[in-house]
Amino acid sequence: MAWESVIGTARLLGHAIRVAGARSVEAVETGPFVRWRWPGALPERLVIAPQDIRTADPTRAADIYAGIFGFAGKVVETGGRSPFDLEPPSEDWARALHGFGWLRHLRAADGALTRSNARALVADWMQQEARAPAVAYEPEVTARRLMAFITQSPLILEEADRAFYRRFIKSLVRQVRLLRTGFARTPEGYPRLVAAIAVAEAAISLDGQSKLVRQATARLDAELGSQILADGGHVSRNPGVLLELLLDLLPLRQAYTARGVAPSAAMLGAIDRMMPMLRFFRHRDGEFGRFNGMGTTPADLLAAVLAHDDARGRPVSNASPSGYQRLDAGRTTLMIDTGAPPPIGVSRDAHAGCLAFEMSVGEAGAGHRFIVNCGGAEGPAPWRQAARQTAAHSTVTIDNTSSARFAGLAFLTRRFGAAVVAGPRAVTSERREGAYGTTVSASHDGYLAGFGLLVSRSLTLAADGASVTGVDQFDIRGRLPAARDRFAVRFHLHPAIRASRTGGGEVLLLAPDGEAWRFHCGEIEPELEESVYFSAVHGRRRSLQIVLSGRARATPQVSWTLVREAVGRGGRFRRPA
Repeated sequence: MAWESVIGTARLLGHAIRVAGARSVEAVETGPFVRWRWPGALPERLVIAPQDIRTADPTRAADIYAGIFGFAGKVVETGGRSPFDLEPPSEDWARALHGFGWLRHLRAADGALTRSNARALVADWMQQEARAPAVAYEPEVTARRLMAFITQSPLILEEADRAFYRRFIKSLVRQVRLLRTGFARTPEGYPRLVAAIAVAEAAISLDGQSKLVRQATARLDAELGSQILADGGHVSRNPGVLLELLLDLLPLRQAYTARGVAPSAAMLGAIDRMMPMLRFFRHRDGEFGRFNGMGTTPADLLAAVLAHDDARGRPVSNASPSGYQRLDAGRTTLMIDTGAPPPIGVSRDAHAGCLAFEMSVGEAGAGHRFIVNCGGAEGPAPWRQAARQTAAHSTVTIDNTSSARFAGLAFLTRRFGAAVVAGPRAVTSERREGAYGTTVSASHDGYLAGFGLLVSRSLTLAADGASVTGVDQFDIRGRLPAARDRFAVRFHLHPAIRASRTGGGEVLLLAPDGEAWRFHCGEIEPELEESVYFSAVHGRRRSLQIVLSGRARATPQVSWTLVREAVGRGGRFRRPA
């Protein structure tokens, strides 16, 4: 395993060298004069304010007026001072403050007092703009602030004098320049796409910027083409990224139309592909599947985006470009991760959850998740890293080792985060549908180099949705050390699910509405162990997991079943065959 991590780290170093090369080319091509040249006349005014479709809470305006700023789990009382003059309690708090997304709460309150408060806070920021901390000029923070200033400009600029208006426009111009000239230095993936969206939004909102509109649109189209996959998934494989991008792309599409500029085919195509993928990742209870960094689903934001979905069709089932499969039958849904880790430059939040699955049961909008992954963790770095390990997923773990390895060198993690540097590279999957139900068979080589094991999994959802059959196999392809062949097949349970051992060595799972399923394994008696469920609303929550433990040499195949015993209230009782 050590040499594999060395190779992975060398791969990340190579990526860092390529990124440095791209920056050098950018510096030569722009130069000190071109770097600051604006493509056309400098703008005099804003002519449109794109809609901000994120939900707002007008009650938070009173807190902000009182000098109480609560972000990222930290609350600061300013005591009459400017929040920008205070020592931030955390970097995430500072990012939220300097991103100005909280302006939407002031606009929702819609009063003369909140307008004056918003203008005063923006004036405070512009006054200290030159000495703002480094975190305020991170590309993603700059992009968020730029979009917040533009979308909330009616709140900020109403009753403003000419001098403030000009300072405000000049600040927008400086922030656009920062994003444009630093584009190659912006981290790959979501941050770079958000920067491109912000510049395009500024270009379409400022007057007389037809050349900038063309340049910004071309840049945005290129990023959408490289990051949005054929099935509508994002290259990072994080379901939550789709939601965040659509919250910005949908208003931008409307802004183009309002200015009489046709949105590009690339933008329209990306939005049309992304919308069905939102439905793909939704469980029966409305929550997203917890894969590759996804945590708690913000239901209000999801509803805001889905309100713009005109098609409202059924989700796709086979999302092979994104590396996921979805099985639906009766009242049951399965989601399966059948993909390799994302490219190294966009893997800073990726998880080692290959072949993990989740299961939800019930009527749409009123169901329960039974089998889950622990999900993306917020808060201290050790918890975030623990959530990325294979053991935090409902899949197979060998010798308590993750199927993917993460960067550990400090100077690389500062730039790229704990990117995935080694892991599954050959991941195969096959989907078969028939009268009996649907089967997905998949395998990965994440344990091949270090253990000589090829791991495969087959999941079958019966046509009536009343049973799930699973088979996990361990194919010895190389030298497997006798002391390192121990495996654990984990099934993490949602905290709302009650689990109890039965007299026959099975596990009975019971949802709050009475939905009951029975877990059985013929080769290994299942054990119930503690687990943790990461929630942005409730924090870390205690939960349970079913664990099948054994040795790959002695038990090369493990078969298990989940069978419905009873449905929830209003449903019909069913006994296992």
